[in-house]
Amino acid sequence: MAISKILLYYRFTPITDPTAVMLWQRTLCESLGLTGRILISRHGINGTVGGELPSVKRYIRATRAYPGFRDMEFKFSEGSAADFPRLSVKVREELVAFGVPGDIDVDDDGVVGGGVHLKPEEVNELVDTRGDEVVFFDGRNAMEAGIGRFRDAVVPDVETTHDFIDEIESGKYDDLKDRPVVTYCTGGVRCEVLSALLRKRGFREVYQIDGGIVRYGETYGNDGLWEGSLYVFDRRMHMEFGDATDHNFVQIGRCIHCTEGTNTYRNCANGQCRRQVLICDGCAGTEAGSYCTGCRSTVSVDA
Repeated sequence: MAISKILLYYRFTPITDPTAVMLWQRTLCESLGLTGRILISRHGINGTVGGELPSVKRYIRATRAYPGFRDMEFKFSEGSAADFPRLSVKVREELVAFGVPGDIDVDDDGVVGGGVHLKPEEVNELVDTRGDEVVFFDGRNAMEAGIGRFRDAVVPDVETTHDFIDEIESGKYDDLKDRPVVTYCTGGVRCEVLSALLRKRGFREVYQIDGGIVRYGETYGNDGLWEGSLYVFDRRMHMEFGDATDHNFVQIGRCIHCTEGTNTYRNCANGQCRRQVLICDGCAGTEAGSYCTGCRSTVSVDA
């Protein structure tokens, strides 16, 4: 059986013709049988694609032939093209939809004015040195944080990335402006932008984790400062960095009905809702348990 992998990657670099890059990337992926999602903007590229290992390696070589992507880092993850329903390659105004494209400046070295990059080991060293002064700031939406986050992290009350600016400018986090703030997200791309936006709004000491949660989790497994599972945007839905039965694994996610530990998000059975909520296997096996709490009280089902 052929070995398959998923690639995660991004690169902030000026792109003068995003449409041309989009067409090239689409043709390249189709020729190699890769599926996944790729976004192109004038600020760079952000992608997650899956396929057989030889095709994935050819994709890396071909993509690095583009001058702006020559030194782009690719992270391998377990999975395949089957984890994505199709191939989507699109041009967007922003690589990360914070809704303020004019606030971001990009040059050949990446985002201008972003946070200081820390390797996983340097994250732990910062915490060892500065202790409780350090604040972990989640750069994802609250749903993603529902199954995993850094210990004692600040989790903004946002449903989408677009909500972050209003949340940051609300004043809720002004007390953090003089503290060391470590931003984090899945692979690092959102924090490239978020850290720059925080600095522009008065946060003085801002860091970001090099390679995001993925790199940190691969380094420390269940033995670091990360707790729980990582939400991923493909058919896997979540992944763990160590054995979930290990005593060091911290169960964050809880079923909305019975509070049993679970990392599985499911769509509400109400076709007009389809909200993703945490429901354990036991509750999902019952008619009432397949609905979110809001729909469960309005839909006629057996309790």
